[in-house]
Order: sequence, then C-alpha cells, then structure tokens
Amino acid sequence: MLDALFKPRSVAVIGASTKEYSIGNTVIKNLQHFGFTGPIYPINPKAAEICGLKVYKSLLDIPGPVDSAQIAIPNRLVPAAVEECGKKGVKSVIINTSGFSELGEEGIRLQKEILAHARHYGMRVMGPNCQGIINTDPAVRAYCDFTFTYPEPGYISIVALSGGVGGLIMQALFDLGIGMRMYASNGNACDVSIAEIVKYWGDDDGCRAIIVYTEGFSNPKEFLEAARTVAHKKPVLGMKAGRTESGAQAASSHTGSLASVDTSTELIFEKTGILSFQDEAEMVRASMAFASQPIPKGNRVGIITNTGGPAVIATDALVAGGLQLAKLSAKSTAKLKEVQYPEASLGNPLDLMATGGPAQWQNALEVLMEDDGVDCISINAVTPLYVDVVANAKVIADASRLGKKPIVMNFMTDSTVKRFREAQKILQEGGVPCYPNPSEAARALTELYKYSRLQARDIGQPEVFAGVDVAKAKAIIADAQKAGRTILPATDVYSIFEAFGIPVAPWKVVSNAAEAVAAADAIGYPVVVKVESEKISHKSDMGGVFINLKDAAAVRSAVEDMGNRLSSYGELKYFIQKFLPGGLELIVGSTVSRNLGHLVMFGLGGIYVEVLKDVIFKVTPVTKVEAQEMLSSLKTAALLDGVRGKKGVDKNRVIDIIQRVSYLLTELPVIQEMDINPLMAFEDAVYALDGRIRI
Repeated sequence: MLDALFKPRSVAVIGASTKEYSIGNTVIKNLQHFGFTGPIYPINPKAAEICGLKVYKSLLDIPGPVDSAQIAIPNRLVPAAVEECGKKGVKSVIINTSGFSELGEEGIRLQKEILAHARHYGMRVMGPNCQGIINTDPAVRAYCDFTFTYPEPGYISIVALSGGVGGLIMQALFDLGIGMRMYASNGNACDVSIAEIVKYWGDDDGCRAIIVYTEGFSNPKEFLEAARTVAHKKPVLGMKAGRTESGAQAASSHTGSLASVDTSTELIFEKTGILSFQDEAEMVRASMAFASQPIPKGNRVGIITNTGGPAVIATDALVAGGLQLAKLSAKSTAKLKEVQYPEASLGNPLDLMATGGPAQWQNALEVLMEDDGVDCISINAVTPLYVDVVANAKVIADASRLGKKPIVMNFMTDSTVKRFREAQKILQEGGVPCYPNPSEAARALTELYKYSRLQARDIGQPEVFAGVDVAKAKAIIADAQKAGRTILPATDVYSIFEAFGIPVAPWKVVSNAAEAVAAADAIGYPVVVKVESEKISHKSDMGGVFINLKDAAAVRSAVEDMGNRLSSYGELKYFIQKFLPGGLELIVGSTVSRNLGHLVMFGLGGIYVEVLKDVIFKVTPVTKVEAQEMLSSLKTAALLDGVRGKKGVDKNRVIDIIQRVSYLLTELPVIQEMDINPLMAFEDAVYALDGRIRI
C-alpha cells in the first residue's frame, strides 16, 4: 500500500529553506497554500522559523510520528538523511534531489545506498530526481511537490515519468476547468514504480480515469500485469514518447529491424486495454469526457444541434471514429413532433434550430435518453443572443447528471459575454464535457466508444497444441548451445518447425552437387537451391538462391556456381526444397523485447517486407482472437481474400501457424529472433519456405 505516500498524516521537509525560490521553501509554501490537513515539520540545522513554522534541527527532534519526508538537499547527503528517516519510523520519502543514476557511476552508487537503507527500514522511496505527489482529497490536501498549479478536486489521476510533461498535463486540465484527483511524477523510480501507482489508483474509488505518460518501462511485465487489471476497472489513457528513435534491438532479422523502440509499450497498451494517444492535448481533452460521463454500451450516436454545419463536421468525425448514426424509432419521432418547432429537422442529426429553447432541448434530450436505439449523444450548440442560453444550459446539465448515456458537447460561444459565460459554468458544474469545435468533441466521444470496445474485447486463452514434440526441439537447441552456435543451420530450423507442427515444403540439406541432384530427384522438380552458411545472412543478396530449377542439370549448375563464387565463406552446404510458386508471400517472425518477452510479427513477406513494412506485432502468448486481428489489421488485408481474380489464402491455417509460433516461443524462450519468410500461403495450404532462428 502507498497510503503513507499519497495520504500522509504528517510531512517533514528535509532541506527546508528560508530562500524564497528554493525547492525546500516552495514545498512548504505549497503544503500551506493547498491546505494540507496534517502538521508540517521543516528540518534545517540553522534556521529557527520558516514560513511561520517551528524548525527542527534534526528529524529525530520531532516529537510526533512522521508519515512522509520530502528531501531536497545535496545528493551526497541524501543517503544519511534516508537512514535517519528509517530510524525515525518514516514510512515514505520523496527525494527531489537530482544527481543519481541519471549521472553515472557515483550517482548509481548513491542511489543503491538510498534503496538499501529504505529496504532495511521498510520505507518506500519516490524518486530520486522527482517532483513528488499531489492529493486533492479534502481530507488530505497534500501538495508534496514543487510545481505551481493548484488543481481543484476532481476524478482524474496523472502519473508521469517526466515531471515537465506531468506538469504540462496537469496545467492543461486546470486550464480546461477540470479537477484532478491525484498526481505523481516518480523520476528515476528506484523503488515506487508507475505500475504500483496505477495499481494503487485502480483501487481508489475517488479516481475515475488515469493518465499515464511514459518514456518506457524498466519492468514492462510489472506494468503489463498491473494495467491488465486496472484498465478493466476504469479507463487508463496512455502516451509513450520517443517514437522517432531508431530501433534498439539488433537488426539481424527482418523482425528485429521492424520492431521500433516504442513497439513494446504500444503493445502493452493494446494487450491491457489502455487507450493510446500520440498527442498530449488530445489525451487531456479525452480525459475530460471520462471524468464525468458513463461508458456507452454501443456505437449508435444521436446528434442534437441548433446549427447545421458543425453537425455535419461532427457526423463525419464520429463515423470516421467507428460510430454510426442511430435510427430514431417512430415513437421517438412522434414525441419530438409534440414539442419541437415545425421548422425543426427531426431526423438524426436532430436540428432544433437556433431558436430552440429549454422546452425543445429538454424534449430532445429526454427522447434520445429513452430511445433504446441510441447509445450516446453528441451536442453541437451555438449561443444565440435571442434565446435563454442559461436555461438551455441547465437542461443539458440536468440530463448529464442523470448519467444514463454519455453526453459530449461542442459548445460554440463568446466567453466574454456574461450570460454565455454563466451558461458555460453551469455546463461545467453539471459535468458536461464541452469542446470549442465539433471535431474535438467527436474525437472525445469516439474515445469513450473505443474504451467500451476494449472492455467488451475477450482475447481468449492461448492454444496449447497436442502432438508437438517439445523435447525434440529443446534437444536441438541444447546441441546448438553446446556447439557455441547462435545462428541455427537450416536443418535445425526446419526440424524445430516440424516439431511444432508448422508445415514445411519438402526439403533436404546436402554437401555437394551430386547429393543435391539426388535430393532434387527424390523431392520432385521444380526445386529451389539455397546456399547454407552461418556467415551468409541474406542469401538472395549474395546470389545464394536459385529458384524454379526444373531438372538435374540446372541443380548441378546452380550448386557448382555457388560453390565457386562463395567459397571465401568457408565450408558450404546446400538447401534443396520443393519450389511452390503462385502463393501469397507472408512473414511470421519474432524478436525479444527487453524485460517483456517475445513479440510476434505478421505481415506481407518476401522481398517487400522491408519496403512496404506492412506488419503487425503482438506480445506473446498470442491467442486465436489476436492472430485474427493481426490478419485483419494489415493495410494489405484485402490481398488475403484475393483481388482481381486471384484466389484468397487459407486464413485459418495462417492463424494456426501464428499461434504455433507463439507456442514455440513460449516453450523455447532462448530464441532471440526468428523469421519465417516467406510463409507461402495458398487457397488450401500454407508452407514455410525459408526460416531463420537466432538463439
């Protein structure tokens, strides 16, 4: 539990200062200004009074218990201060001081010393090199932070690795007039992690939505497990920075080179049901809707407007986001006719005209709320000078408070006009999320719908295949490790595939031209001949692949040619395989993501994989539902069904192979990278035609 950190009953500030703009002074002022409900204990060996508070020379001089200590002193003094906290019985420490693991070996040593003291005394550490926490709960009012935004109580909690971005998000909410529940920025995160914070807030009844900003996770599995649970309790909105950095993994395989640095974080978001954003402003605007509105049960939207054009823009944006215009029932239309003006348009969008007053707005909202064919409501409203906009606002706010269906509003007004400003305040107090333009409002409603889909999504359980010879595959791996090989030869690769039931075109590995001809005769023409050497990665680039060889003479000639040209690579072997033309070339691969495990990749294969880069990744284990999603998510998904008279492929068998690859990786975690490229797919069969495994 992190109660002592987020709900402290008393706070000591080690490094409290009389200097007005120092962290030690700012923290005390923030606690006072925010109305912290417990005692504040400044610690300073020289001063007698700071900000009107009695100062203690040492933490041990404080007469009462201390839940949390905030530390803002030079880094070399921090370990001793943490040890003193432990002796005092402090339960949590927030270390604002920088100069630890982010600055090299000496900083790493100091950080390890801090953590050792904390663990010895059973304390939790936030930071070092962090801002701290804020809790707006009126029973606590803890502002253990040196930022400058004083949020009103609300329902959104924010955790950010970067204090700068966290402060930006907090300020953005404040500027929108949206309250906040809790805030945390944990800096170096030597102890308290983002995963723990998210899990803690998942159990906080006062928190309705969580915003997460990260630049990556030191322990992705920990976050995945925490987020998997929390995202099903309440919406988690996530953003990962660093998308344009080059891939961090070794790029010896297609899969490794295509797994960008942010792939694993995005896949964690997807796997756990976190809503992913690439724009912090859009994430904040979406959170405004999650803070007050229920989650829609479906995608049927009813639009109410008093102006035509914005409703058209909203319609386009809503449909593009996966919603559809609801068809109003005959009963609903009849009820609308009873109250609406004759010139009103009673379809969907429902246009009340600019003259629509509180009676018309109330009627429209009641009808859409009661119509079972409507799941959510989009409002587009201007504020004409000739209607009672305040009364209209009260009607909309009252409908929002019912919480029956989500309402998102595009409120177009001039806030310099007093009564328009009053209407805006009424809507805000009623929990109506208001946006200045129809597109922003539509995107926010779309995110509510996305979350409802994530909630309903059941990916199922991973398949455990019968008839798989795991022992044989493990023995092959063990022999390779004993021989010191990291790149497996074709014999090992295809034997592992076959052990896991992955269909392989008939093949044989030989040492010379005569053996090649004998193998081709046995397999049946036409055949493919490939050079086999640990030193040659991309065989086709080296002229090490000959296809569609139709007789013994062609096979002999190909082997002799490769033997002469590539002799500098040492002893060569030759891979003979049945040539199977005419199918669709796909790729299934895998790479390891640090501390997360294997990522499985699927996409269009052959020579185009690096050019088109139309690939999809999933975190293992991959279920049947996820494998199906991989196929349908391709930009070129139509090719799988066949185009321009060309037959489609056996998608069920492709899905089966993706699951078998996932199972293979689960049983053989030593595999670092793997490609099946191409995986040749036909109308009634699928075969692995080339494979690569690195352990």
